[in-house]
Amino acid sequence: MKLDEKQYRRRRKIISGISFALLCALFGVVCFYAKPLMELVAEPERFRAWIEGQGLLGYVTFVAIMCLQVVIAVIPGEVVEIGAGYAFGAISGMLLCLVGVAIGSAIIYGFTKLFGYKMVEAFISREKIQSLKFIQSSKRLNLLVFLLFLIPGTPKDIITYFIGLTPMKLRTFLLISSVARIPSVISSTMGGHALGLQNYMFAVIVFAVTATVSLIGILIYRRICRKENQAEN
Repeated sequence: MKLDEKQYRRRRKIISGISFALLCALFGVVCFYAKPLMELVAEPERFRAWIEGQGLLGYVTFVAIMCLQVVIAVIPGEVVEIGAGYAFGAISGMLLCLVGVAIGSAIIYGFTKLFGYKMVEAFISREKIQSLKFIQSSKRLNLLVFLLFLIPGTPKDIITYFIGLTPMKLRTFLLISSVARIPSVISSTMGGHALGLQNYMFAVIVFAVTATVSLIGILIYRRICRKENQAEN
Protein backbone atom coordinates (compact mmCIF):
# COMPACT_ATOMS: atom_id res chain seq x y z
CA MET A 1 0.00 0.00 0.00
CA LYS A 2 1.35 3.45 -0.91
CA LEU A 3 2.27 5.91 1.84
CA ASP A 4 -0.35 8.36 0.57
CA GLU A 5 -3.01 5.66 0.78
CA LYS A 6 -1.96 4.79 4.36
CA GLN A 7 -2.17 8.43 5.39
CA TYR A 8 -5.56 8.73 3.74
CA ARG A 9 -6.94 5.71 5.59
CA ARG A 10 -5.44 6.90 8.88
CA ARG A 11 -7.05 10.32 8.53
CA ARG A 12 -10.38 8.69 7.70
CA LYS A 13 -10.17 6.53 10.84
CA ILE A 14 -9.31 9.49 13.06
CA ILE A 15 -12.14 11.65 11.71
CA SER A 16 -14.58 8.73 11.87
CA GLY A 17 -13.60 8.15 15.51
CA ILE A 18 -14.09 11.81 16.42
CA SER A 19 -17.44 11.93 14.60
CA PHE A 20 -18.60 8.76 16.37
CA ALA A 21 -17.56 10.20 19.76
CA LEU A 22 -19.51 13.40 19.08
CA LEU A 23 -22.56 11.39 18.02
CA CYS A 24 -22.33 9.28 21.20
CA ALA A 25 -22.10 12.43 23.31
CA LEU A 26 -25.10 13.92 21.56
CA PHE A 27 -27.02 10.66 21.97
CA GLY A 28 -26.17 10.62 25.68
CA VAL A 29 -27.54 14.13 26.14
CA VAL A 30 -30.70 13.19 24.23
CA CYS A 31 -31.17 10.05 26.34
CA PHE A 32 -30.70 12.03 29.57
CA TYR A 33 -33.53 14.36 28.61
CA ALA A 34 -35.57 11.77 26.69
CA LYS A 35 -38.26 10.97 29.25
CA PRO A 36 -39.38 14.54 30.09
CA LEU A 37 -39.09 15.60 26.46
CA MET A 38 -41.15 12.64 25.23
CA GLU A 39 -43.85 13.52 27.73
CA LEU A 40 -43.86 17.08 26.38
CA VAL A 41 -43.81 15.97 22.73
CA ALA A 42 -46.98 13.95 23.36
CA GLU A 43 -48.71 17.25 24.09
CA PRO A 44 -47.80 19.78 21.36
CA GLU A 45 -48.98 22.85 23.25
CA ARG A 46 -46.93 21.98 26.35
CA PHE A 47 -43.94 21.23 24.12
CA ARG A 48 -44.15 24.65 22.48
CA ALA A 49 -44.58 26.26 25.90
CA TRP A 50 -41.40 24.48 27.05
CA ILE A 51 -39.50 25.80 24.01
CA GLU A 52 -40.76 29.31 24.63
CA GLY A 53 -39.85 28.99 28.30
CA GLN A 54 -36.22 28.38 27.40
CA GLY A 55 -36.09 31.83 25.85
CA LEU A 56 -33.06 32.60 23.71
CA LEU A 57 -31.33 29.41 24.91
CA GLY A 58 -33.90 27.25 23.11
CA TYR A 59 -33.22 28.97 19.80
CA VAL A 60 -29.44 28.93 20.27
CA THR A 61 -29.50 25.23 21.18
CA PHE A 62 -31.44 24.34 18.06
CA VAL A 63 -29.18 26.41 15.80
CA ALA A 64 -26.17 24.59 17.33
CA ILE A 65 -27.79 21.21 16.61
CA MET A 66 -28.46 22.23 13.00
CA CYS A 67 -24.88 23.45 12.66
CA LEU A 68 -23.61 20.11 13.99
CA GLN A 69 -25.81 18.29 11.50
CA VAL A 70 -24.10 20.09 8.61
CA VAL A 71 -20.56 19.57 9.90
CA ILE A 72 -21.15 15.87 10.64
CA ALA A 73 -22.81 15.10 7.32
CA VAL A 74 -24.00 11.62 8.36
CA ILE A 75 -26.80 13.05 10.51
CA PRO A 76 -30.04 13.29 8.44
CA GLY A 77 -30.92 16.95 8.04
CA GLU A 78 -34.57 16.29 7.23
CA VAL A 79 -35.21 14.88 10.72
CA VAL A 80 -33.86 18.03 12.36
CA GLU A 81 -35.86 20.23 9.98
CA ILE A 82 -39.10 18.40 10.81
CA GLY A 83 -38.34 18.89 14.49
CA ALA A 84 -37.84 22.61 13.84
CA GLY A 85 -41.26 22.87 12.24
CA TYR A 86 -42.83 20.97 15.11
CA ALA A 87 -41.26 23.12 17.81
CA PHE A 88 -41.03 26.56 16.22
CA GLY A 89 -43.54 26.58 13.36
CA ALA A 90 -43.00 26.41 9.60
CA ILE A 91 -41.49 29.87 8.97
CA SER A 92 -39.56 30.35 12.23
CA GLY A 93 -38.30 26.76 12.02
CA MET A 94 -37.13 27.32 8.44
CA LEU A 95 -35.25 30.51 9.40
CA LEU A 96 -33.54 28.77 12.33
CA CYS A 97 -32.54 25.88 10.07
CA LEU A 98 -31.08 28.26 7.49
CA VAL A 99 -29.09 30.11 10.17
CA GLY A 100 -27.68 26.84 11.55
CA VAL A 101 -26.86 25.58 8.06
CA ALA A 102 -25.14 28.86 7.15
CA ILE A 103 -22.94 28.74 10.28
CA GLY A 104 -22.06 25.08 9.71
CA SER A 105 -21.34 25.74 6.03
CA ALA A 106 -19.07 28.68 6.92
CA ILE A 107 -17.12 26.48 9.36
CA ILE A 108 -16.63 23.78 6.72
CA TYR A 109 -15.67 26.36 4.08
CA GLY A 110 -13.10 27.94 6.39
CA PHE A 111 -11.44 24.66 7.33
CA THR A 112 -11.44 23.49 3.71
CA LYS A 113 -9.75 26.72 2.58
CA LEU A 114 -7.21 26.33 5.40
CA PHE A 115 -6.35 22.64 4.98
CA GLY A 116 -7.34 22.07 1.35
CA TYR A 117 -7.92 18.71 -0.31
CA LYS A 118 -6.75 16.68 2.70
CA MET A 119 -9.52 18.20 4.82
CA VAL A 120 -12.16 17.16 2.27
CA GLU A 121 -10.97 13.58 1.85
CA ALA A 122 -10.87 13.14 5.64
CA PHE A 123 -14.66 13.41 5.64
CA ILE A 124 -15.59 12.23 2.13
CA SER A 125 -14.45 9.12 0.31
CA ARG A 126 -12.22 9.57 -2.72
CA GLU A 127 -14.86 7.98 -4.91
CA LYS A 128 -17.39 10.68 -4.03
CA ILE A 129 -14.77 13.39 -4.43
CA GLN A 130 -14.03 12.16 -7.94
CA SER A 131 -17.74 12.21 -8.79
CA LEU A 132 -17.89 15.90 -7.75
CA LYS A 133 -14.75 17.01 -9.60
CA PHE A 134 -16.86 18.70 -12.26
CA ILE A 135 -17.95 21.36 -9.72
CA GLN A 136 -14.37 22.53 -9.29
CA SER A 137 -13.81 23.07 -13.00
CA SER A 138 -17.27 24.31 -13.99
CA LYS A 139 -17.39 27.57 -15.96
CA ARG A 140 -20.94 28.19 -14.69
CA LEU A 141 -20.09 27.60 -11.05
CA ASN A 142 -22.71 29.88 -9.47
CA LEU A 143 -25.57 28.49 -11.55
CA LEU A 144 -24.43 24.90 -11.01
CA VAL A 145 -24.19 25.30 -7.23
CA PHE A 146 -27.61 26.97 -7.12
CA LEU A 147 -29.18 24.06 -9.05
CA LEU A 148 -27.45 21.42 -6.90
CA PHE A 149 -28.76 23.02 -3.71
CA LEU A 150 -32.20 23.68 -5.20
CA ILE A 151 -32.80 20.11 -6.38
CA PRO A 152 -34.23 17.93 -3.56
CA GLY A 153 -32.35 14.74 -2.77
CA THR A 154 -28.85 15.96 -3.64
CA PRO A 155 -26.09 15.36 -1.04
CA LYS A 156 -25.94 19.05 -0.05
CA ASP A 157 -23.80 18.57 3.07
CA ILE A 158 -21.24 16.57 1.09
CA ILE A 159 -21.21 19.18 -1.69
CA THR A 160 -20.59 21.84 0.97
CA TYR A 161 -17.25 20.22 1.79
CA PHE A 162 -16.26 20.50 -1.85
CA ILE A 163 -17.13 24.19 -2.32
CA GLY A 164 -14.01 25.30 -0.44
CA LEU A 165 -11.92 23.77 -3.23
CA THR A 166 -13.54 26.07 -5.80
CA PRO A 167 -12.91 29.79 -6.49
CA MET A 168 -16.34 30.68 -5.05
CA LYS A 169 -16.24 33.25 -2.23
CA LEU A 170 -17.90 32.45 1.10
CA ARG A 171 -20.52 35.22 0.97
CA THR A 172 -21.51 34.15 -2.56
CA PHE A 173 -21.81 30.52 -1.50
CA LEU A 174 -23.88 31.30 1.60
CA LEU A 175 -26.26 33.53 -0.37
CA ILE A 176 -26.74 31.07 -3.23
CA SER A 177 -27.05 27.95 -1.07
CA SER A 178 -29.36 29.57 1.51
CA VAL A 179 -31.82 30.80 -1.12
CA ALA A 180 -31.69 27.49 -3.00
CA ARG A 181 -32.34 25.47 0.18
CA ILE A 182 -35.58 27.30 1.04
CA PRO A 183 -38.04 25.04 -0.90
CA SER A 184 -36.74 21.78 0.59
CA VAL A 185 -36.41 23.18 4.12
CA ILE A 186 -39.86 24.79 4.16
CA SER A 187 -41.46 21.53 3.00
CA SER A 188 -39.91 19.71 5.99
CA THR A 189 -40.83 22.40 8.52
CA MET A 190 -44.37 22.58 7.13
CA GLY A 191 -44.71 18.84 7.66
CA GLY A 192 -43.32 19.13 11.19
CA HIS A 193 -45.66 22.03 11.96
CA ALA A 194 -48.62 19.98 10.73
CA LEU A 195 -47.58 17.14 13.07
CA GLY A 196 -47.44 19.62 15.93
CA LEU A 197 -50.99 20.70 15.12
CA GLN A 198 -51.97 17.02 14.86
CA ASN A 199 -53.01 17.61 11.25
CA TYR A 200 -51.73 14.20 10.27
CA MET A 201 -53.39 14.03 6.86
CA PHE A 202 -51.72 17.24 5.69
CA ALA A 203 -48.40 16.07 7.13
CA VAL A 204 -48.63 12.78 5.22
CA ILE A 205 -49.42 14.65 1.99
CA VAL A 206 -46.47 17.01 2.49
CA PHE A 207 -44.04 14.18 3.23
CA ALA A 208 -45.34 12.07 0.32
CA VAL A 209 -44.95 14.94 -2.14
CA THR A 210 -41.50 15.74 -0.72
CA ALA A 211 -40.38 12.12 -1.04
CA THR A 212 -41.59 11.95 -4.64
CA VAL A 213 -39.88 15.21 -5.60
CA SER A 214 -36.70 14.08 -3.82
CA LEU A 215 -36.65 10.84 -5.79
CA ILE A 216 -36.97 12.79 -9.02
CA GLY A 217 -34.26 15.15 -7.76
CA ILE A 218 -31.86 12.27 -7.12
CA LEU A 219 -32.32 11.07 -10.71
CA ILE A 220 -31.73 14.60 -12.03
CA TYR A 221 -28.62 14.95 -9.84
CA ARG A 222 -27.17 11.68 -11.11
CA ARG A 223 -27.83 12.75 -14.68
CA ILE A 224 -26.07 16.09 -14.08
CA CYS A 225 -23.07 14.34 -12.52
CA ARG A 226 -22.85 11.85 -15.38
CA LYS A 227 -23.20 14.55 -18.05
CA GLU A 228 -20.67 16.92 -16.48
CA ASN A 229 -18.11 14.18 -15.82
CA GLN A 230 -18.45 12.92 -19.40
CA ALA A 231 -17.93 16.46 -20.67
CA GLU A 232 -14.66 16.67 -18.71
CA ASN A 233 -13.44 13.39 -20.15
